[in-house]
Amino acid sequence: MPREFETGLRTGLAGRETYAGYLHLDTLLDSQHPRSAHHDEMLFIIQHQTSELWMKLVIHELEEAVRSIEADQPEPAFKVLARVKHILTQLIEQWSVLATLTPTEYGAFRGVLGHASGFQSAQYRLIEFLLGNKDARMIRVFEGEPAWKARLEDALRKPSLYDALLSYLRRRGLPIPADAVERDATVARAFDPRLVEVFKTVYTRTGEYWDAYEMCEKLVDVEEQVRLWRFRHMTVVQRVIGFKTGTGGSSGVSFLRKMIDHEFFPELWRVRTELEPAPPGGSKAS
Repeated sequence: MPREFETGLRTGLAGRETYAGYLHLDTLLDSQHPRSAHHDEMLFIIQHQTSELWMKLVIHELEEAVRSIEADQPEPAFKVLARVKHILTQLIEQWSVLATLTPTEYGAFRGVLGHASGFQSAQYRLIEFLLGNKDARMIRVFEGEPAWKARLEDALRKPSLYDALLSYLRRRGLPIPADAVERDATVARAFDPRLVEVFKTVYTRTGEYWDAYEMCEKLVDVEEQVRLWRFRHMTVVQRVIGFKTGTGGSSGVSFLRKMIDHEFFPELWRVRTELEPAPPGGSKAS
């Protein structure tokens, strides 16, 4: 028997807001235009389009986290950074779908991509800048996209998430050196051993600096997920094309492997080596 139709369901919605209208599904679902007749090109397109949608949300959340920290309101940043961690989990898991694409299948339509490459994702580059991996040379890729070029130039000049955290810790009274916050924001940070000493204080006096302690762990969560995302990307690329040169001109797997070793927040990783175990019978730090 057919299921009973619930009388409360709204029908006759012509001229009213609907699910499809609210989400602009006509536009969204009409944005896949394969350039070959190969069945699997649709998978390749949707994989990358959905990744760009998730990246748009990552950017939305990271920018909000920076605003919250700069306003000395870390609690909202805890929430959005926890959300970023879960968004990145979705991006990591998506690679398992693309991994079903065999070298033979991808080779059948790779030629239609021309020079198009994920290296040219402006949103990915913006995420890198927001997390502090800034390199003005990368903006050259977007010379033909003036709106994105301007947005990346703006992000290059503004403090990153890590810059915002260090300034916040200085306002909290922690001994962050002045030159560690009053610096050229367009340049990526170099490892600073002085910051490791500050983070040792945060991690050993958690009762006093719980907000800073929680924020540090949230940043580590995000970086760990980014590392896993990069690693999954590299392994899927190697699985599908081996060590071929990328369509955008990069060295492919070799280029991606170098990115895995990059650390956004090196002092937060180094402090773990420097911390001494609590003595037997010790209690929570205060």
